Amino acid sequence: MVIQIPKETSPRPFLKWAGGKSRLIQQYIPYFPKSYKNYYEPFLGGGAVFFYLQPTTAILTDINTELINTYCCVRDNVEELISILKEHKNRHNKDYYYSVRNNYGGTNIEKAARIIYLNKTCFNGLYRVNSQGKFNVPLGRYENPNICHEELLRVASIALSHAEIQQADFTEVLNHATSSDDFVFFDPPYHPINNTSYFTAYSPNSFSKKDQELLRDTCAELASRGVKVMVCNSDSEFIRKIYTDINFESYRIKAARSINSNIKNRGMISELLITSFKDFYLPKQ
Repeated sequence: MVIQIPKETSPRPFLKWAGGKSRLIQQYIPYFPKSYKNYYEPFLGGGAVFFYLQPTTAILTDINTELINTYCCVRDNVEELISILKEHKNRHNKDYYYSVRNNYGGTNIEKAARIIYLNKTCFNGLYRVNSQGKFNVPLGRYENPNICHEELLRVASIALSHAEIQQADFTEVLNHATSSDDFVFFDPPYHPINNTSYFTAYSPNSFSKKDQELLRDTCAELASRGVKVMVCNSDSEFIRKIYTDINFESYRIKAARSINSNIKNRGMISELLITSFKDFYLPKQ
């Protein structure tokens, strides 16, 4: 089957994702490396950087099993996935949402369709699980949620067709990235900037200071091999210090904070973009 993609549809995230980088790409562009052959993204999430760069060779990983299954199904079985999403769209209402949210069975494709359906209809498109690993976000207030964006899913499937997609811990990138031909982009759970900003929605396990330090050590090992490393994180004293300790450069990026129960606490904040290299891509003026 030949998939027809409208020219105006470009690869971009098919999931809404807390902390997604779609709105920050333009600020990131000057800091991407000039050249590389192999791309690695160990905290895949919404995959905005992958979809923007469209590398010819990529290994995409995440600790979230359901997320990885969804990416694999978009890559390998997009038409069947679209068919199931159309059923969800036709049946969508409050009672149906909660019946789907509470149903964890089905085939891999049915599970992928469930994740996309819940993502498009839940509050703020938030992925959050409880201590038992069960999705627990309430229904959002959308008049006409775009549950089945067929063209976007098809173009995402094409972009993913040459990517290797795995469920893995971020440290496993050390088994693959070995040289200056490799570029690794890390988008980990951010270190909290205060006592109320801790957000651990993606898995029942929190990302602690020790995890941040393990990530730092992973970055240091990659850099020692010549691998080009880029990390984004909160603009906090702790994060600045641990990456200064390994001679990485930090750059401030302005980001919009949109997920907060108190609208007064939403707005522009500073984040860090941290790199092991200065061989930046500089767009033509």
